[in-house]
Amino acid sequence: MSRLNVVVGISGGIAAYKAVSVVRELVLAGHDTHVVATEHALRFVGRPTLEAISRNPVHTDLFDGVAEVRHVAIGQAADLIVVAPATANMIAKLAAGMADDLLGNTILASRAPLVIAPAMHTEMWQHPATVANIALLRERGVVVVGPASGRLTGQDTGPGRMSEPGDIVAAALAALGPRDLAGTRVLVSAGGTREPIDPVRYIGNRSSGRQGVEIAAGARDRGAEVVLVAAHLEVEAPAGVALVEVGTAEELRIAMLTEAARADVVVMAAAVADYRPQRVSGSKIKKESQGDELALTLVRNPDILVQLTQARRPGQLVVGFAAETETDPDALLGLARAKAARKGVDLLVVNRVGWDEGFGADAPNRVLIVDSTGTTRDEASGSKSLVAGRVLDVVQNMNTRA
Repeated sequence: MSRLNVVVGISGGIAAYKAVSVVRELVLAGHDTHVVATEHALRFVGRPTLEAISRNPVHTDLFDGVAEVRHVAIGQAADLIVVAPATANMIAKLAAGMADDLLGNTILASRAPLVIAPAMHTEMWQHPATVANIALLRERGVVVVGPASGRLTGQDTGPGRMSEPGDIVAAALAALGPRDLAGTRVLVSAGGTREPIDPVRYIGNRSSGRQGVEIAAGARDRGAEVVLVAAHLEVEAPAGVALVEVGTAEELRIAMLTEAARADVVVMAAAVADYRPQRVSGSKIKKESQGDELALTLVRNPDILVQLTQARRPGQLVVGFAAETETDPDALLGLARAKAARKGVDLLVVNRVGWDEGFGADAPNRVLIVDSTGTTRDEASGSKSLVAGRVLDVVQNMNTRA
């Protein structure tokens, strides 16, 4: 998805603190994000915080920038408007078409998709006026995300809790994103396998699973039916995908081969342990009985990606991931071409990693995408969401040409 001009409207409710994360997610996804806050919203979240996170000035006053007609210019320039939180009062004003503040003017002056995330007490959410207003907004094409059920302000619980920022952003981008993967079944693996040494120790890796999760979420937003095979994710699995949880490389192998039988696209983004202990102790290994050294014999795990390409159905597209520490661009390309040929994949995404690069839920990625002939299809650098979009662009392009 290309860089978007997104307006995040924040109205005056306690859930305004979560709007900071909505803004942050959009910025990390590579979008130019502008906050339009009501005066009451700024009593919950400070202007400096929102400006630091959005990297843009925060707009609140209807009479600022009169010479440039800012009260309509912001809405006219928007590709997408997200209101989070949308209080009962804000929802009523939207339903009535009121524009007594900058946020109301911005929304009325825009033809961009409007996504709202309601947040209020249960009684307010269930009040007939709010029920009628939400129904009217939905009829007009407004996308309503949530609310969820859970803990509210004080001791109250029930429906009315604002949806989580990641779910709001996913739904917002899906409201205008391409649906070019509709009718496609996409299988994605994510995370890192753990190979047990004993009941308390294991051999693992530093993968958070975020890149695979972003690919799964991106495919979902583009209309695909998605299955995510997850190994020890450090981030939440996206809503709206089928989740299969695994632990070891062998469990991942079985799950991927089983699910691949029905998939049109297979994306092997999980970091799989190359080796596992030959012997797994049934009880905790005591250092008192081992002395100063502990010797482990490791045996090689099956190559899951090779097995997937060997079992590939006609027309199925298989995408592999490879983490490399090589810093020289020419040498990295050489590694990518050799591995793509050796694995038999249709696409190989080479991910540059290091001590301070590539790993971690929020760390940016730099990738090189090559096809089975060794041709470079794309390069991308930025958030994992941005990288996921570029990978899916290449996948869709290959599907279209097939």
